[in-house]
Amino acid sequence: MSDQPFRERIGILKPLAVRDFAFLWTGMTVSMIGDGIYLVSIAWQVLSIENRPGALALVGIAWSLPQVVLVMASGALSDRVDRRVLMVAGDAIRFVAIGSLGVLSITDQLTIPIVIGLVVVYGAGQAVFQPAFTAITPTIVPADLLVQANSLAQLVRPFAMTLIGPLVGGLLITWFDVGVAFLADAATFAFSSVMILAMRSRRRSATDEEQGSFVGDVLEGLRYVRSQRWLLIAMVAATVSLLAVWGPWETLVPFVVKNDLGGEGSSLGFVFGAGGVGAVIAAAVFGQRGTLPRKPVTAMYLAWALGMFGTAGFGFVTSVWQAMAVAFVTEASITYLVVVWVTLVQRLVPDRLLGRVFALDWMISTMGVPLSFAITGPMAEAIGADATLIWAGAIGGTITLVFMFVQGARDPERDGSLVERPSAAAA
Repeated sequence: MSDQPFRERIGILKPLAVRDFAFLWTGMTVSMIGDGIYLVSIAWQVLSIENRPGALALVGIAWSLPQVVLVMASGALSDRVDRRVLMVAGDAIRFVAIGSLGVLSITDQLTIPIVIGLVVVYGAGQAVFQPAFTAITPTIVPADLLVQANSLAQLVRPFAMTLIGPLVGGLLITWFDVGVAFLADAATFAFSSVMILAMRSRRRSATDEEQGSFVGDVLEGLRYVRSQRWLLIAMVAATVSLLAVWGPWETLVPFVVKNDLGGEGSSLGFVFGAGGVGAVIAAAVFGQRGTLPRKPVTAMYLAWALGMFGTAGFGFVTSVWQAMAVAFVTEASITYLVVVWVTLVQRLVPDRLLGRVFALDWMISTMGVPLSFAITGPMAEAIGADATLIWAGAIGGTITLVFMFVQGARDPERDGSLVERPSAAAA
């Protein structure tokens, strides 16, 4: 045992022995640190220009709307072409958008309309990148390491995006300027592109017989999801629950920390960072275990509901440490949900459809997000930020539990598909 490499003894590290995944993981880690820097920087920049929830809500709409519009087309493309090409293109688009934010911030030329325009471009880059990124893992990692690979990805996500990134972003804002933080974020996309280009594509290209028209490919993805009731129910549930909580979480948590709790840029980083610690612990425990729970869909919905209810907690907090505790529990629950969901989809959906299914998942799930942002600003100004957070969390959590009991929602744990087809995603 003592002669075994360290990563072989730690279950969650085993996928790093796969060369392409190691490159993907390295680029993803650095890029997500940049995403964490962005979370703090965009909130602080917008509130510095116009200190009201409605301004942040408009920026949230600008980020989410292009993803809803473009992501399905991107998913179809990711099932037709080399997924690495789309990932590099997505990184390049985001590099330009965030780099421009940085330069204009340093030169004090940013206004809310300019921020909104650049965030639209950033959201478009996200739409190009995300389906290919999520679908590429089963093509480079053996089926028996998917749980570990997804757990490692989710460990990196909170560690980088809600722990290291926000802390670095907060410090850059405090020590230098928010524009410097944006430039640091932009640099991470360049690094991610280099790592992706170092990978070797192992995915077989579709033949002329397999590859129909682009519109036909999109429709095929829609038909497949409609035929898989558990997929469709989960996606619709996500639409409704995220409609309730996404806007309040993204816009009102920074507002509460800055205004109600008297925090600074570093305080917001600590709150996001505490959520990152919870998510890291959840991912590490799951990854070391290396298997899905006995009833994975039930466990997924319960963790999902807890994460939604957590949003309400921010309406009750009276100090930064309390907000940190709420963030810890909420992010741990969401991380557990994501690992289970992504692994189930990767195992049960054929690879030739995987990009479209993940894209449709993102599109359907986030359809309500622009409306969520649009509602949040007026609602917070009408009844207050705290009351809005409490109602949002209560509604989101309750809706999630209701969907768990819809007929067909838990089919994979009842029909034997997980036992009979453990590696169907590689088919």
